[in-house]
Amino acid sequence: MAKNETVLRFEDVSFEYGHNKPILDTVSFGVRSGSKIALMGQNGAGKSTIFGLINGLHSPENGVINLGTGVTIATSKQVIPRDQMDLSVRDFFQKSFDKKIYDIDPKIDEVLEVVNLKGHEKVHDRIISSFSGGQQARLLLASALITDPDLLLLDEPTNNLDKAGIEHLTQFLMDYKKTVIVISHDAEFLNKFTDGVLYLDIYTRKIEYYAGNYNNVLKDITARVERENMKNAQLAKQIQAKKDKSNEFAHKGGRLRLVAKRMKELAEDLEEEMVDVRKEDKTIRPFTIPCQPDMIGEIISISSLTMMKNHKIVERNLKASLKRNQHLLLKGPNGIGKSTLLESIAKGTSKGSIIQKGIRVGYYRQDFSTLNFDETVFTALKNVVLRITGRFEEERMRSVASGFLITGEMMNTKIGALSEGQKGLVAFASLVLEQPGLLILDEPTNHINFRHLPVIAKALDQYQGAMILVSHVPEFVSQIRIDETLDLEK
Repeated sequence: MAKNETVLRFEDVSFEYGHNKPILDTVSFGVRSGSKIALMGQNGAGKSTIFGLINGLHSPENGVINLGTGVTIATSKQVIPRDQMDLSVRDFFQKSFDKKIYDIDPKIDEVLEVVNLKGHEKVHDRIISSFSGGQQARLLLASALITDPDLLLLDEPTNNLDKAGIEHLTQFLMDYKKTVIVISHDAEFLNKFTDGVLYLDIYTRKIEYYAGNYNNVLKDITARVERENMKNAQLAKQIQAKKDKSNEFAHKGGRLRLVAKRMKELAEDLEEEMVDVRKEDKTIRPFTIPCQPDMIGEIISISSLTMMKNHKIVERNLKASLKRNQHLLLKGPNGIGKSTLLESIAKGTSKGSIIQKGIRVGYYRQDFSTLNFDETVFTALKNVVLRITGRFEEERMRSVASGFLITGEMMNTKIGALSEGQKGLVAFASLVLEQPGLLILDEPTNHINFRHLPVIAKALDQYQGAMILVSHVPEFVSQIRIDETLDLEK
C-alpha cells in the first residue's frame, strides 16, 4: 500500500457495548498508511472495543468502517485468553492464521527473534502457561507479528516487559514500515515512535485526532482545558451578574419585571454557552493502604529462593527479613521467576520463606486472578469487608470504591466484564479494605491510567507494613521508598 493512502476510515460510526453502554457517537477519523498512532482515553472509555470494531469482532450500530483494499490486520491483545494457556507454542501461533500452516516452526523462530525471546531451547512444544508474564507478553506480540500485517493493533504491549524488552519493541516499531495503532499508558514509550494520537473522550464519545507524539498532545489538551476553564469562569461571572439584576428588578414590579425576565433569559443563554470541561483528567483520590495493627518483630523472613537460570531451576540461599515499615524491591529480567516467587510467598508454599502467624497478606497479581471474575464489584468488595471486620460497613466500602472511580453502574458489573485498567482499580480498592500486614505487588502499574500512577506511588511510599514490590517501571519505583533491593540476576 502506498505511503499516505488511507488504510482505515471511520465515517459517522456509533456503537453501544451491551445494553445502554454507548462507546462511540457518530465518530469520523482516518488513518494513513505507514503512520504510527497512539489510541488514548480514560480506563473503560472503550479503547479495546475500538480495536474490536476495526478487526470485525464488533459491528457498528450506525456508520461505516472502511478498510483499504486487501488490508490485513493483526491484533496483539493485553492478555492471553485463559482457554489458550494449555496450548503448545506451535498451536498458539497456528491460531494467528485462517488456514493451517504446515511449516510453521521457522516462522515462529523468526518472530521470536524479533521480540527477543529466542533462547537456546526449542520452545515449539512448550505449554504457554509455563512462560512468565513478561515472556507471555512477548508471545502475544509475536503472534500478531507472525502474519506481517498491513495494520498492526497493539493493546498495552509494554505490560510485563522488562527494560530490554521495551527497548527491543520500541526499535522494532520505529523500523516497521506499515501502519501501527497502539493503546498504551507508557508515555515515554509512546513518545519515541508515534506521529499522531486518536483521543477517545469518555463523556462526549467522540474521537479527536491530534498530530504529534504524546507530549505534544498533552500540551494541546492541557491548554484546551485551561481555555475552557477560563471561558467558564468569565461566563459564570456574567451569569451571576444577570441573575442578581434579575432578582433586583423582579421585586420592583411594573415594567421592571419584563427586564427581570429578560435578564433571566440572558443568564440561561449564557449557561448554555458553558462548556463541559473534559473530565478525562479525573484521577483517583489520594488514598492510604491501612496497615494491620499490633504487628511486632519479623513479619517475613526469607532464607532461600528458587529461580530460573539458563532454563533450569536454581535454588539460592540468602538471608533477608522484613519488619513493619520496611520495603523490599525484587528485581530481575523477564523469565527469571519473580512472579512465581511472589505467588509462592503469598500462598505460603515457599519452602524458603516464613510469614509470621496471623499476618494478613495483601497480594496484587499482574493477571488479577486474586479477583473472582464471576462476582460483581459490589459482592467482591463486600466480601473483603466482611472477612476483615465481620460486619458489612456499606458506607465505608462505597466511600473507598468511589475514591477509585468505582461508582453506580460499575459496582453492579461483573469483574470479568471490566477493562483491565478497571480491574486494577478494584484490586487496589480491595487492598485498602483488606488492611494487610504484608503487601506483595506484582507489576502494579500494568493497565493503570498514567494519571493514577503518582497517586498509587505515594500510597505505597507511605505504607507502614512490610512490602515486597516487583515493577519494571523505574519512574514509578523512584517515587517509592525502597529500603532493600534483591536482584535475582546478581
